Amino acid sequence: MVSGEFSGMARDYRPYTPDQPYLLPPCPQDWLPPDHLAYCVRDLASELDLSAIAAGYSRDGRGAPAYHPRLMVSLLLYAWCKQVFSSRRIARLAVEDLGGRFLSAGQQPDHRCLNDFRLHHGEALRGLFLQSLRLCQAAGMVTLGQVALDGTKIAAAASKHKAMSYGRMVEEEERLQREVDAMLERARAEDAQEDALFGPEASGSWLPEELHRRAERLEKIRQAKAALEAEAKAAAEEKRERHAAKQRVREERGEARLGGKPPADPATVQPKEKTQRNFTDPESRIMKGGDGSWVQGYNGQATVDTAQQVIVACEVTDCAADAPSLGRQTEQTIANTGFLPDSLSADPGYFSATNVHYLQWRGIRPLIPPDRQRHGTPEAPVAELPPEALARLSVAERQRHQLSTARGRADYAQRKTTVEPTFGQIKGCPGAEGFRAFLRRGLQKVRQEWAWICATHNFKKYFRFRRRQRLGAVA
Repeated sequence: MVSGEFSGMARDYRPYTPDQPYLLPPCPQDWLPPDHLAYCVRDLASELDLSAIAAGYSRDGRGAPAYHPRLMVSLLLYAWCKQVFSSRRIARLAVEDLGGRFLSAGQQPDHRCLNDFRLHHGEALRGLFLQSLRLCQAAGMVTLGQVALDGTKIAAAASKHKAMSYGRMVEEEERLQREVDAMLERARAEDAQEDALFGPEASGSWLPEELHRRAERLEKIRQAKAALEAEAKAAAEEKRERHAAKQRVREERGEARLGGKPPADPATVQPKEKTQRNFTDPESRIMKGGDGSWVQGYNGQATVDTAQQVIVACEVTDCAADAPSLGRQTEQTIANTGFLPDSLSADPGYFSATNVHYLQWRGIRPLIPPDRQRHGTPEAPVAELPPEALARLSVAERQRHQLSTARGRADYAQRKTTVEPTFGQIKGCPGAEGFRAFLRRGLQKVRQEWAWICATHNFKKYFRFRRRQRLGAVA
């Protein structure tokens, strides 16, 4: 019976009783459409190799039974595919989301359990990236005809306002030391006065809370200052060793010694005054983002295959410059896929004569412009030069010429539809759900987190690819 404002209407309605208990347990499959994401994740998780995760559990029989690793991985993958990364929000999926309830089989791991699972099995979960790539390769989604490399700045779980330069550290250390000394002197004077009034056996004055705060901050500044000094010395030592190696090679060849000023003695090297260190996440760095703003974060690198936007290599670095990552990304691509890409495209931030020579030595065609590309109406493509004419050009001139030909322009244009959209899909549009900041701190942990995100991107590409295949077969 329908009551209230609808009771006087002539039309009949289906019964609506949301509080009615079920006589039989409901079947979750009846509530989800056949092509729901939860089914894709379930099928995927059944194929994943989770032996590395299972090996991390104790087998002595003590303690309460743990949640099944396949349950935890399924729930995490489902959450990441839905752009949900907070452990508390992931825990709510197992309660409030039908797909999450289906994958967790009615069990409800809390946010602490989920967070501990990610923490203890971080490296094993990082291995999901390689499994995602192998899955895409087996499906024929990776051709390696051309790969595109790029980097994106991702915010760390730390504020840039919690960073301090080396010069400021020196000033603050001196100031705080003077204040701590003054407070200690005042405390000693109060103790002496109380001894004269009440006797030496009476309790003296407590150190003020303000002194404790200053002492703790002074210790943090000294630790950060020592870390910067150690980094500067290590860099100077590495530079000195490289200089000595070059000198030995020249002596063996009978060439003149290297000129110029010799490297500084590492024992006397001091960090530059503007070198900064963050107190919340010391391994993060101040970097300039793509929009020109300054970010306290890391540099996330990804190499993407042009065929289906599958990520074939990924890493995170604390270096703002992109060029040093090209060699590592290329070697990781070869190791991950087992093949050499035909060509590699990258923006001018990756250009250097060393990088171009390295790719050519590897047998990979480099597509790296030395200069930023101008927008607007492009000039007409130039004719390709014969090999003897190219040999007389410098590395930069050869790359400019190659990218000015019709073939070079067509090949380089694929980069705009490969790696840049990939980062857009991962980070999302402004105001929308997306991965825009790391939740963990420290270079090792953010590398694990970035690998999870890149693996999820590949899995989503795989789901869509297989769905298109099924629809094509039905048609």
